Amino acid sequence: MPPNKAALYDVAIVGYGPVGATFANLLAKYGLRILVVEQAAGIYDKPRAITIDHEVLRVFQACGLADTIAKHTVPHPGTHYLGVDKQIIKIFDPMPPPFPLGWTPTATFVQPEFETALRAKFATYDKADVFLSMQAVDVTQDNDGVALTVKDESGAQRILRARYLVGCDGANSFVRKKLDIVFDDLAFDEWWMVVDALDHHATERPQKCFQYCWPSRPGTFLPGPGALRRWEIKILPGEDPATFGERDNVLKVLKAFTDPSKLEIWRSAVYRFHALLAQSWQSGRILLMGDAVHQTPPFLGQGLSAGVRDAVNLAWKLALVLRGDAAPSILETYAEERKPHVSALVTLAKEFGLIIGELDPVRAEARDNKLRAELQSGEAQTNRQKFIPDLVGGLIAKGAPAAGTLFPQPDIATLNGEVRLDNLLKPEFTIAAASSIALNALTPESLAIWNRLRGQRVVVRETKTLFSDWLDRYNITAAIVRPDRTVFGGARTAGELNALIAALAAQLKP
Repeated sequence: MPPNKAALYDVAIVGYGPVGATFANLLAKYGLRILVVEQAAGIYDKPRAITIDHEVLRVFQACGLADTIAKHTVPHPGTHYLGVDKQIIKIFDPMPPPFPLGWTPTATFVQPEFETALRAKFATYDKADVFLSMQAVDVTQDNDGVALTVKDESGAQRILRARYLVGCDGANSFVRKKLDIVFDDLAFDEWWMVVDALDHHATERPQKCFQYCWPSRPGTFLPGPGALRRWEIKILPGEDPATFGERDNVLKVLKAFTDPSKLEIWRSAVYRFHALLAQSWQSGRILLMGDAVHQTPPFLGQGLSAGVRDAVNLAWKLALVLRGDAAPSILETYAEERKPHVSALVTLAKEFGLIIGELDPVRAEARDNKLRAELQSGEAQTNRQKFIPDLVGGLIAKGAPAAGTLFPQPDIATLNGEVRLDNLLKPEFTIAAASSIALNALTPESLAIWNRLRGQRVVVRETKTLFSDWLDRYNITAAIVRPDRTVFGGARTAGELNALIAALAAQLKP
C-alpha cells in the first residue's frame, strides 16, 4: 500500500520473510502502527525451512493461523542415524502425547504456504504500511526515534520515521552491517546441497527421516508434507560448489540415496552452512532478530524456530515499552534471554553436524561403536525436545519454581466445544491457577499493579490433567505467565504470589 507520509510509526520492520511477518502479526495484536519494508517483490515460491517445533506452532496459533497449521503441517516422523554399516546408531523419536504445548512437538511444513498465510493475516490489520520492492539504504537514530531511508524501483528515496526499528533482513542484513555488528564464528563451515523433490510415488520411500552418517557421502532424507521430499547432501573436499548443483550432477548424486527416476525435482541449491552468533543484538532503538543475528547448521531443525522465538520474545516487551507499561531497559533482556538460548542450540546443531558429516572411516567406525553402545544401554537421549533449554536469566523470577519454563497449553471446555487455552487469552501477563483461592488472595497493592499491567487472572478448567500435572510437578498452586507463554515464576502460597507480582513490577520499572 502507499506510505502514509505523515505517520510516525511505532515500529519499523526491515525484512518480510517468515520471521519479520510473524513479528509484524504479533505486534499487530497490541494496536501499534507498523511499517514493513521488503526489497523483494513477492514471496520466494520454494521451500527453505521445512521443520518447525511446537513453540513455533503455538506462536502461529497466536497469530490466528490455527487452521493453516492443521491444513499444512504433518508430524515429524522421527529420525534414525545410520552408521557406516547402514545400521541404526542414534534415534530421535517423536514425543508421545499428551503434547505439552497443545501441538505436535515437531512438524514439517511448506514455507511458502505459511508465509502467504502470515502476510494475508497481517493485511487485515489497518494500522500498517507494507512496502514491497523497497530497499533500505540508510538508517540513523536519535533520542526520539529512528529515521529509515528507503529507495523504490525507480530510484526515488524517502525518509520514514519510527520509534523503534527491527532488522529481520536475513543473513546478509543491511541493518546489521550498518550498525557494524560482527559475528562470532562458532567454527562450522561446510558446503551442502539441498534438493527438494515432489515424489508422486511416496509410499515407495521411507516414512522416516534418516541421517546417513556415511564417510563416502554424508546426507539427510526428510519426508515433508504431501509429496515433498528433501535430501541434504554434503559436498566433499575437492568438489566444486559452483557446479555441484547442476541438474545432471544432482541426479547422479541422488542415486547414492534413492532412485531419482520417479522424482520431480522442485529445486536444488548449494548452501554454505555456518554456525554464527552476532556479538550484539541491539544498538539503542534498533534491534535485530533471526538470521540477521544467528545462523545455524540445519541438523537440529531449529533455524526458523530460533527466529520465531526471537519474534515472540521481543514483541511483547516492545509493546509494553511503547505503551508506557515498562521501562526501555527491559529491551536489554531480549538478547540476555535469547543469545544464550540460541548459542546452546547452534552449538548442539554443530555437534550433530560433525557426527553426520565425519569423513574419516576410522573415526566414523569409532563414532558408530560409541553411539550404538549409548543407544543400547539407554544412556542416549532420544527425545529431541529435551535438548531445547529453558530460560535461565532475563525477565524471570530467578529461583522461583518453574521460572523460565514454557507454560503448558491444555484443552479447555467451553460452550462452543473444546478449545486450546491460548485462544481464550490476550497477549498479556496472566495469573493461572487451578482454583480461585489463589486469585482471591491478592493484596490491594498486587491488584493495583496487575490492573495497571492489564494482566488477566484465569482459573484453568481443563478437560484432561495436563495443567494440574504441571502444577504438581513444581509443587505450586499458581503461576505468573508472560505474554510469550514463558513462566515468570510459580507460587506455592498467596504470599509467594503477591511477592512475585511485586518482583515483576520491580523488573519492569515503568
